[in-house]
Amino acid sequence: MTERTVDLDKHRGLAAQKATDLRRLLTEVEANAQDLRQRQNELETQLAAAPAASWPEACEKARYLLGLLAAMLPPEDTRRRKLVAAVLEDFDRLTHQP
Repeated sequence: MTERTVDLDKHRGLAAQKATDLRRLLTEVEANAQDLRQRQNELETQLAAAPAASWPEACEKARYLLGLLAAMLPPEDTRRRKLVAAVLEDFDRLTHQP
């Protein structure tokens, strides 16, 4: 038995290497997506657990929901995209006033 490892990918054809790389990448993407969904569920549970104690907290909840809405808008819906951006700018401006 040797102590050297053999990189089996080098002994496969280019098509087989590409298929293996795609499978590995797909597995990684699926794991990341599942982790993201779990973290989103945790965040949403926390956001819904208690009412906001201040306007800045309420703005953060609304900012999250507007982000979800904006992600679902089709790219050609520029009017609503501009409206979401304007509301987010209002939140920034109003929450940072003295």
